[in-house]
Amino acid sequence: MARSFDRLALATDVTSPRSRPVLHAECGASCADAPLRPARHEAEAALRTLLAWLGEDPRREGLRETPDRVLRAYGEYFAGYTQDPALILQKSFDELDGYQGPVVVRDIEVHSHCEHHMVPFTGVAHVAYLPRGRVVGLSKIARLVDAFAKRLQIQERLTAQIAQSLFTELDARAVAVVIACEHQCMATRGVRKHGANTITTQVLGLWDEHASARAEILQQLRVD
Repeated sequence: MARSFDRLALATDVTSPRSRPVLHAECGASCADAPLRPARHEAEAALRTLLAWLGEDPRREGLRETPDRVLRAYGEYFAGYTQDPALILQKSFDELDGYQGPVVVRDIEVHSHCEHHMVPFTGVAHVAYLPRGRVVGLSKIARLVDAFAKRLQIQERLTAQIAQSLFTELDARAVAVVIACEHQCMATRGVRKHGANTITTQVLGLWDEHASARAEILQQLRVD
């Protein structure tokens, strides 16, 4: 089965050559008419231009190394573009000794950036899946959340991507994902509503098909 997110690899590698085309974060597609990725020195020059636009002097001592620091920080913030979620979930285990219940991991930290303003949104993800005979290490679920969160995102898409990846790659019988985050684009600018949480939910498989089962698993994933 073709995986669209395979083509996301290295999309934010700030050291990548200019010849690499820009990939679309949402669909993973590379278009023939897409602009080429700028070289690192061009990205640093753009940041110096931004500093000057803000009214700063990018030549002063405290800002001379800022473009380099920003690009290195972006390499961490957006490291998810270099990760393939399918590989994260590749290794699984079938030694369940008859266990047939859900696997639930709550309170996974989420650190992402809104694609509209490029400011952080942070919170927690609660993830559950109903195995079809195989499970993955619990840390892999946290790594999967990071792989999608460390990209320019909207919370709705982030929730759907985590759920669909688990459902597809593990051939799970059911998946549920609930994410609760505070968005700085809403807290520190615009309407300035500090403390407002956004909650998104995605349910797939048996839990989507049966209302009672859906209610039961969402009760386990409830946001307190």
